[in-house]
Amino acid sequence: MLKENLKMSNPLLVFVPLLVLSLSLSLVTSASLMKEEESMRVLLRNLDNQKPSSSVQEAAAMGVLQRLLPTHVSSFDFKLISKKVCGGSSCFYIKNSNISSRRGSEIKIEGTTAVEITSGLHWYLKYWCGAHISWDKTGGIQIASVPKPGSLPPVKDEGVLVKRPVPWNYYQNVVTSSYSYVWWDWNRWEKEIDWMALQGINLPLAFTGQESIWQKVFKGFNLSNSDLSDFFGGPAFLAWARMANLHGWGGPLPQSWLDQQLVLQKVILSRMIELGMTPVLPSFSGNVPAALKKIFPSANITRLGDWNTVNGDRRWCCTFLLDASDPLFVRIGESFVKQQIKEYGDITKIYSCDTFNENLPPTNDPKYISQLGAAVYKAMSKGNNDAVWLMQGWLFSSNSDFWHPPQMRALLHSVPFGKMIVLDLFAEVKPIWEKSSQFYGTPYIWCMLHNFGGNIEMYGILDAVSKGPIEARVSQNSTMVGVGMCMEGIEQNPVVYELMSEMAFRSEKVQLKEWLKSYSRRRYGKEIHQMEVAWEILYRTIYNCTDGIADHNKDYIVEFPDWNPSWNSGSNMSKRKTQHHLRQETTFRFSFAETKSVLPQPHLWYSTEEVIHALQLFIDAGNSLAGSLTYRYDLVDLTRQVLSKLANQVYLDSLAAFKHKNAKALSSASEKFAELIMDIDMLLASDDNFLLGTWLESAKKCATTPSEMRQYEWNARTQVTMWYDTTKNNQSKLHDYANKFWSGLLEGYYLPRASTYFGHLLRSLKANQSFNLEEWRREWISYSSKWQSGATLYPVKAQGHALTISKALFKKYFS
Repeated sequence: MLKENLKMSNPLLVFVPLLVLSLSLSLVTSASLMKEEESMRVLLRNLDNQKPSSSVQEAAAMGVLQRLLPTHVSSFDFKLISKKVCGGSSCFYIKNSNISSRRGSEIKIEGTTAVEITSGLHWYLKYWCGAHISWDKTGGIQIASVPKPGSLPPVKDEGVLVKRPVPWNYYQNVVTSSYSYVWWDWNRWEKEIDWMALQGINLPLAFTGQESIWQKVFKGFNLSNSDLSDFFGGPAFLAWARMANLHGWGGPLPQSWLDQQLVLQKVILSRMIELGMTPVLPSFSGNVPAALKKIFPSANITRLGDWNTVNGDRRWCCTFLLDASDPLFVRIGESFVKQQIKEYGDITKIYSCDTFNENLPPTNDPKYISQLGAAVYKAMSKGNNDAVWLMQGWLFSSNSDFWHPPQMRALLHSVPFGKMIVLDLFAEVKPIWEKSSQFYGTPYIWCMLHNFGGNIEMYGILDAVSKGPIEARVSQNSTMVGVGMCMEGIEQNPVVYELMSEMAFRSEKVQLKEWLKSYSRRRYGKEIHQMEVAWEILYRTIYNCTDGIADHNKDYIVEFPDWNPSWNSGSNMSKRKTQHHLRQETTFRFSFAETKSVLPQPHLWYSTEEVIHALQLFIDAGNSLAGSLTYRYDLVDLTRQVLSKLANQVYLDSLAAFKHKNAKALSSASEKFAELIMDIDMLLASDDNFLLGTWLESAKKCATTPSEMRQYEWNARTQVTMWYDTTKNNQSKLHDYANKFWSGLLEGYYLPRASTYFGHLLRSLKANQSFNLEEWRREWISYSSKWQSGATLYPVKAQGHALTISKALFKKYFS
């Protein structure tokens, strides 16, 4: 009792032990951080030792310049320098060439790798020459503003030194290979790698061709090619077969595909390495063919649960997982890594593995999870002694109910210090680093996810992109080692990706109002007041989504609700702004709930009136930007955005008319909805970058036989529509997940769907009957199946004048 009284009377007796505990924890944290930092230094040193010679990298950087700006090859001088010049960091250094020994060269760019040199080139072209570089399908490049050779603007006398604040600039999502790259040839890949080099990307995922490696590995375990026929998915669904979400869907995979992709991968890796990049290769996660169980009957192989099939169809679902505790796991994992080294050479130390991406471990026991992680890493390290495990942190977001601190720690601490890097995949919306003590001491990369399914939707959170990586890096006990872009699909929202790429070289928050003025001038090649004002509006509206909702385009045109308006839908049906109820489905995808009581609502986070005004400014500036492909892309995209939001309201008006039994109003609204689809299709047809035909033809070009051509076209059509399996009465659970605003797709697929639905709706109303959802489903699913198997040709060249069409549609709908 006396002791208790003493403690109460003297707070120091309580404070001192707490202070000691706090200091002890601080010392432990500091020691762990020092250990991690040393491990990272060792990794970087090992990777630097693998890079090609200065002459190879300088030549690779010059190749990028040659393809980008062939008229100016003699205007630049490139040189590789040591990190010592930059205080141990990666950097680029822009200088004026020595006039006395110029020989035509005006600007000298030095860098610690070829990627730093090309980043410096891009930086100079942007901020001294007013140039702009984006994907071809988002308007391409604007280099008309670059002065002629001999007239390039000088930099200040001492030059410009820019350091990377963190070592890595990561690129890709494990599904980007299916949503964006699936049909690419080397010509398109070369452009992408050039773009990556100019954006400073030095840690790209390199997943192409891995099925050929797996074929060779499993052959060593006595599996035949026929044993693998239902293991791989079709070309457009390989990403999900690799992750054990599905098997066989869209397949079987022809041998010609396997052979072509392996050759392509070798060329891709060769160019990445020449530029000084560190490719991230795949590793073994436990996903195995069903036939392995017959060959190894005592192996601990279990069947996973269903992932998004309509009714648990085992032809596609419920893949087989080899338990990491089984000795066979390490044997297969080691063999896979060694086979890649045999094919590609010893080119990397970093391997990607996502053991439970949208799947769950069989138990939440931390001990089991730790053993599982240790086994995964053991398989990697037996194949490559210096292996480092790169893991997507998506599982911590998508299934946060399972991954509590004990489970997270168990997985993250299951490997030696410095042997794991985590991608904080969704950091711009739902950062995990803040809530996990910086991933409990594990190095991580701050990533922007941004896009789902390769949807076309103007959207972004520019403030989060401009300050998020900075706040994470300077936070107490930060374990951040890089920034990254992990979009599911590319070639959209170029402003977002240009800003995110710059964050690899930014030590301070970007002042966005000034940056956007500069962006507008660079993107269009000149200073135009209306465009700068329009971008100010877009910054505070479309690119200022702060509601925390994952943006996945659910506009009614492209994701038509599988919904019965005879159900009680509440009183908010005709209101323009409705509440957004975000929930997390068992598929681990963020989605708006489709229930019998709540109509799914498209995401709307901004004032449509303000964005309509921004479109008016875009149109007003059109005569000053004739011939600009970047302007044309942005004009078409913004007009599409505005009209698609109007169509959402028209759809709600049609349901309100049905609810009030007003056949005339329903007929009028449904006709207007169809008219909007046709008008948007005509608009999209005026730009080469919004065409369904391009996607389908690129798929067919990969084929070597007529049967392959039919299979690949079916894959291409199915991915952007139904996605997965159906029955006569039930659409795919993933229908429209990868929806696209593409000309041809609107008129040929979305319009018949809406027309069929509204036709059934009107007949129900006139007959004074409830809407028969099952009947509509049967008719629609039958049409969709025929369309997916169809061979109708769609244009691959733009038709019409974008500005004229945009002006006419603005006058039609908003005057």
